[in-house]
Amino acid sequence: MSKLYLLFDLDGTLTDPALGITNSVMHALKSFNIDVKDRKSLYVFIGPPLFDSFKDYCHFSDEEADLAVEKYREYFSVKGLFENTPYPGIHECLSALKNQGYHLAVATSKPEPYAIQILEHFDLAQYFEIICGSELHGRKEDKADVIAEVIHHFNDHEMSHYLMFGDRLHDALGARQNQMDCIGVTYGYGSREELENAGCIEVIDTLEELLQKVKSW
Repeated sequence: MSKLYLLFDLDGTLTDPALGITNSVMHALKSFNIDVKDRKSLYVFIGPPLFDSFKDYCHFSDEEADLAVEKYREYFSVKGLFENTPYPGIHECLSALKNQGYHLAVATSKPEPYAIQILEHFDLAQYFEIICGSELHGRKEDKADVIAEVIHHFNDHEMSHYLMFGDRLHDALGARQNQMDCIGVTYGYGSREELENAGCIEVIDTLEELLQKVKSW
């Protein structure tokens, strides 16, 4: 067992958050008199830090992006965080990994209080030794910073002992900044091309493959 610590992204890796995130983005954009016709056009918001996404995809200023995040959370904190669905088989997958002796953690750009609420609501928190996310009222959204906090928690600085799983380029880039390997999953919201170009050592399509890949390390 060369990989002892397994880190998981939340959105698009453990759960499918599309409905709650897109509803929350729509709520925020209404404050700017922007009406979105195609919900799928907002899937780009799944994974990256919100502040960056409002700037990148809506071309907002810093001030506008801050306001958009505030409006997003008006909806998300009450309703959107529960408009979410665990991927089929995720309970069995995490239970198997924990029973095999791996140390599991969540590393997400989502604010930590929301991540904990979501994982507890869907009875997923039981599998993780640490749930690490961004600051609710701060800028610690970068995935590399979140991953570094998980490493600090485990206090093992042999990076060959760690493996990250995620569905977007930010997961792979954050892992690489911490000298950590990342395996991309295509059942989320990033493409195979995106994940390969971001530096994932492998890209898999199913949770069954995930279990097999961990066993092979």
